[in-house]
Amino acid sequence: MSTNARPISPHLQVYRWYFSMFLSIMHRATGFALAVGALLVTWWLMAAATGVDSFIQFHDFTGSLLGRLMLAGWLYALVFHFLNGIRHLVWDFGFGFAKKTATLTGYVVFGLSIALTALIWCGV
Repeated sequence: MSTNARPISPHLQVYRWYFSMFLSIMHRATGFALAVGALLVTWWLMAAATGVDSFIQFHDFTGSLLGRLMLAGWLYALVFHFLNGIRHLVWDFGFGFAKKTATLTGYVVFGLSIALTALIWCGV
């Protein structure tokens, strides 16, 4: 058998992307972002315990553009992961598996996570 006749395994370019695939990847990515964001929380706790100078350094970083972007991203990851986790919990009880229902709840989770993140970030 020549190498040209070998079957080619599916690749990302072959698959048709579905919204549920996107949400699954986002759930994993936000879980990872929460783990990385825990380092920021650890820095905050260490700065608060160490003294005023350390806390001012932390506060200056979180007040910068990069710090604000990191905090906003971490907040979005927290809200999305929480809401999608509730969706998964409902699935664990055997509800919401119909394709139409799963797609609808996915859109609700995605939109609500953006809205809640904006509301929390703006302090409402």
